[in-house]
Amino acid sequence: MRVLIFDENLMWAPRLAKSVTAFGHEAIVLSRLPDELPSGDVAIVNLSSRAMPPSQLVPMLRAAGIKVLAHAGHKETELLELGKGLGCDRLVSNGEITNKIGKILEEF
Repeated sequence: MRVLIFDENLMWAPRLAKSVTAFGHEAIVLSRLPDELPSGDVAIVNLSSRAMPPSQLVPMLRAAGIKVLAHAGHKETELLELGKGLGCDRLVSNGEITNKIGKILEEF
């Protein structure tokens, strides 16, 4: 499965990509909104991103037929509600995505 990782955090994104790859998937990290979306099966979206506002990014992904896995801190309920309102396919906390990424991706 091809997994697009939208996150500008230079420490977090490569670690997440490494985990995705370890579970047998192709990972592509994007640190800014691209002019044209690459093809992908699932996109991992950081709901707290300032460089790639979820209110812009998620509708683009949904229109392209890409499933959206969004994450935020477990106490960032307003961001998780935003993700729900945007129609993300799955919402998880940062801790869940860190510790359970393999199992979460199996759901897709």
